[in-house]
Amino acid sequence: MNVRLVEQIANAVLYEGYILYPYRATSKKNQRGRFTFGRVYPQGYSDAQHGAEPCLMQTECLLRPTAAIPELGVTVRFLQPLQPARDTGWQEATEREMKLHVTLPAETRKPFRFDPLEGLVEITSEGTSKVCVRIHNLTPVSTSDTAGGESILPRTFTSTHTILHLDGGEFISACEPEAKNCRNIGTWPVLVGDEARGERDTILSSPIILSDYPQIAPQSAGDFFDGTEIDEMLTLRVQTMTDDEKREMRNVDAQEPATECGTLLSKTI
Repeated sequence: MNVRLVEQIANAVLYEGYILYPYRATSKKNQRGRFTFGRVYPQGYSDAQHGAEPCLMQTECLLRPTAAIPELGVTVRFLQPLQPARDTGWQEATEREMKLHVTLPAETRKPFRFDPLEGLVEITSEGTSKVCVRIHNLTPVSTSDTAGGESILPRTFTSTHTILHLDGGEFISACEPEAKNCRNIGTWPVLVGDEARGERDTILSSPIILSDYPQIAPQSAGDFFDGTEIDEMLTLRVQTMTDDEKREMRNVDAQEPATECGTLLSKTI
């Protein structure tokens, strides 16, 4: 597995939309509509919304074993939005990660907690030919939390995605006809790694639809966190800001954007 490449792609997914142009906390766009990808809501909230908002993310993949006992590593990552700052309304987030390692066939459940979040990662398989990873948000919610709106965000997993790595086998692309019956909920699995070498041992299951073997565009010299707003990512836009606006942009939080062309995924569908 090309660890650096996988991390680059996964981080681009993790922080997509984290901060939007004009990159200021006081901008309406940065007080509403962020963290739009990969939301997994608390089950109680999802039930109150009659299932309109998901409390589960599911990845199903086919594989071909090359060893008697294949080993599977699963990494689940998401952002946990924090309470907004009173003075600016800016909402920071912190990275969360769970790692599991199983031999196939497998059936395992791993609860996790990051105050106030509670969740569960579930791994099941059909022999050594099919694997399923489910991410559940079991965070308790109050009646006021279920009313709707952005106040539920601190109890929500956002930018949720899964990385699967297989030792002793290879994954089958979700685009192959034999994978048509795999059921993926809120996510789409793609092969990641060196396409020229035919690497098929790693899957990134992303809430952003990508093609197999996505790459960071070579012109991406920094992190702008808004690849879906490419028309507003031009460096000239930043250069037109006043000094006060640039100062505010720099002081948002530790995840400040660079002043170069932003992170783009050059192979998307």
